[in-house]
Amino acid sequence: MPPAADTPLDPRQDATIHPSAIVSSDATIEPGVTVGPRCTIEGPVTLRAGVTLIGDVHITGDTEIGAGTMVYPYACIGFGPQHIKIKPGDPVGGVRIGADCTIREHATIHAAMHEGAHTVLGDRDYIMVAGHIGHDCVLGDDVIVCNSAQVAGHCEIADKVYISGNVSVHQFVRIGRGAMLSGGTQTGLDIPPYAVLAGRNVLAGLNLVGMRRAGIPREEITRARAAYRGAFRRGVTRAEQLAQLDEHAESSEVAKMMADFVRASSRGIASARPRPRHAADIPGDDDGLA
Repeated sequence: MPPAADTPLDPRQDATIHPSAIVSSDATIEPGVTVGPRCTIEGPVTLRAGVTLIGDVHITGDTEIGAGTMVYPYACIGFGPQHIKIKPGDPVGGVRIGADCTIREHATIHAAMHEGAHTVLGDRDYIMVAGHIGHDCVLGDDVIVCNSAQVAGHCEIADKVYISGNVSVHQFVRIGRGAMLSGGTQTGLDIPPYAVLAGRNVLAGLNLVGMRRAGIPREEITRARAAYRGAFRRGVTRAEQLAQLDEHAESSEVAKMMADFVRASSRGIASARPRPRHAADIPGDDDGLA
């Protein structure tokens, strides 16, 4: 017999949940969701329409995963922060993941420190194998975090950032839109928009490939390179940086973006290293060579 007109339908009836999966009664499972073998969903987790958990995924707490996102085996999402102040059972915040993201095997995304706060991923983010997103991080849209890259707590990652494999990002670091962090690098300083990180806190020019793919016109790229050369040489003071960027900002949207980013920095900005003996010693665009 069909339910009465005033009886709400259970969206789980339109989801596929493997018999071996453990799904909390507090969880919200929207239509089209697939929960694969041996998955565990604890607490008030929300899986939006079309989410796929392939199998052996563990999600807990105040976690919401956006429509169409796919999560691969052994990913762990929503567990408490790795922080000495947090003990098992302590109340913590949650996780918000956008639509159409990909979370690969063994990735970890930790909940925010405090109740009501969230670790946030935008839409279409791709977290590769063993990538780690620490507590209270905020990622924009179209961010790629490659294999074994580690993003510590409270970091802010803007749209279209590319974090290569085995990169380490210190807590509270900000990374500007379109920046690229080369494999194996580390940073404890902020990385300006569209810049390339090529060593520990060392810049090596602009992400020209990323700028072209973003549809930035050639003329704007040329102006941005001139602004970068003047502002991010080693030894340039904050006042000198801003003077250079503000001068170029009158004709360059990217330079204005860089100026706004520098003004908001509390950790300091990475800079270019001196020109090497051979240009081939630094990968990428030679704008980074002072």
